[in-house]
Amino acid sequence: MATTTWQAVLTWRSHQQQLAPDIDRQELDWLLREVAGVPLERQRWAAPGDRLELRCPLAAIADLWQQRIRQRCPVQYLAGHAPWRDLELQVSPAVLIPRPETELIIDLAIAWSQAEPARQTGFWADLGTGSGAIAIALARALPQITVLAVDVSAEALAIARNNAARYGLSDRIRWYQGSWLVPLADYRGQLQAIISNPPYIPTQEWQALEPEVRDHEPRQALESGPDGLEALRHLAQAAPDYLRSLGLWLCEHMAGQSTAVTALLAAIPGYSEIQSHRDLAGRDRFVSASWSA
Repeated sequence: MATTTWQAVLTWRSHQQQLAPDIDRQELDWLLREVAGVPLERQRWAAPGDRLELRCPLAAIADLWQQRIRQRCPVQYLAGHAPWRDLELQVSPAVLIPRPETELIIDLAIAWSQAEPARQTGFWADLGTGSGAIAIALARALPQITVLAVDVSAEALAIARNNAARYGLSDRIRWYQGSWLVPLADYRGQLQAIISNPPYIPTQEWQALEPEVRDHEPRQALESGPDGLEALRHLAQAAPDYLRSLGLWLCEHMAGQSTAVTALLAAIPGYSEIQSHRDLAGRDRFVSASWSA
């Protein structure tokens, strides 16, 4: 704990913002709130000399801010957690930082499940679970399902388990280490839904990514071959062996890949009701399909 005044915090904040004019100032405010516990929403009612109790000294936040500036490290990794939907999730460079645009995949899955009560039961797979964001959100929204969460990374699964335990969902989610559907051989023909936010960035675009992504987030969770479709192509081809009749296939993709992904599915006999869905910014971001065994 550290004690200071509002005036000292605001003066320090102004100085730190000037050190990084190209970085959104809201990122520094987020660090102040989340790491130091500064209640910035109360600033307008505070007098300059009012005392503040901080969780850590401003010098510690300054060190983190320097990492943000010099190493271009995302603030979520610096803080060790990230907000997503109504969740607060532990994160590290072993997992992707969950994006706001991915939140809609949960809404799409819920909407599909509401068409028939039977869809709100059974086994649902979250492939490439990372921090466990999708698995946890699904388990919270659909209390009668069991989520099978798969990731190739043991470190990612450890983080996902911690996140699930925080929300009391350890008994609702089963964890499997391995590549995509391979660990789920015992569930062939039984999956109600396959949901995934797989890698989809083409290899040739990797070096052009922002350093916050390229230098800090796990490459294996982002890059997917020359056309960015290797993972999506595999999931389209492998899913029929695992989905039950009329099961859901729902995946995120990169903006601009919708036509290619729908074509992948259309080329495989048995997929129907193939649809593209837009994200919150109005860009094509998801494709869903029904499997007819």
